[in-house]
Formats: sequence, structure tokens, C-alpha cells
Amino acid sequence: MRFMVIVKANKDSEAGVMPTTEQLAAMGKFNEELVKAGMMEAGEGLHPTSNGARIKYAGGRGSASRGPFPLSGDLVAGFWLINAKSLDEAIDWMKRAPFSDGDEVEIRQVFSAEDFGEALTPELREQEERLRAQTAKK
Repeated sequence: MRFMVIVKANKDSEAGVMPTTEQLAAMGKFNEELVKAGMMEAGEGLHPTSNGARIKYAGGRGSASRGPFPLSGDLVAGFWLINAKSLDEAIDWMKRAPFSDGDEVEIRQVFSAEDFGEALTPELREQEERLRAQTAKK
């Protein structure tokens, strides 16, 4: 099963405070453990919302607003994409992540093709597989 681990933003990440050398080393060690266990597909930190934008859709059109956005529980500071046998395994791994008191992550399972049932027709499945193969080449 694939899971996205969403690292919640906080006042420091939104202020653009960069991690210390010690924090980077601890995160690098943790990421190395994930890679050695064959679990990590991707993991990245994100710039603060002051460097981002939101697109809101209405009436078939999108309108953009640029950050920064108010600090709330829905802001994301980074993510991992991992493979785990279960949600419990993902939880066990993420409990070991080197975060500070008050930091928070959210773990969400990524949909697989099988989750869509008959709505994912053979043609749509082929398109999805073709697009994944094309992106993997880059």
C-alpha cells in the first residue's frame, strides 16, 4: 500500500526558517532508514505559502490568489510518499521521525487503480499506465 505522509506547517516553516544542520542530519538518517527498508518513493519539503498560490474553481473557471495564507491545520510543509504493508506499519515508522514537540504529520493512503472498480475502464487504465510510464522516464 502506498501512503502519503503530510508534514503540517507551523509558524517556523511558514516564516521560512530553515532547519539546522543537526535537524537535516537527523532527517537524512531517518530517510536513509526508509530507503534501506524499501519504503520511500519520495520525500520533499515545501517553501512557505508566501511563495505559493491557490486556485479556486467556480463556474468552470479557476481564479488564483497568491500566498501567504493564514496558518491553519490544512497547510503543508512537506511530504513523504512511502510503501508500507499497512497503515499500522506506516504509523510505526512515522512515530520514529525526528520531529520536535508540537510538530504533526498526517498519513493518508493513496488510491490504487483497483480502488476505482468498473469506473476505471480498460481505456482509462491504459491511459493511466501510459502516463505513469512516460513520467518514470524523466
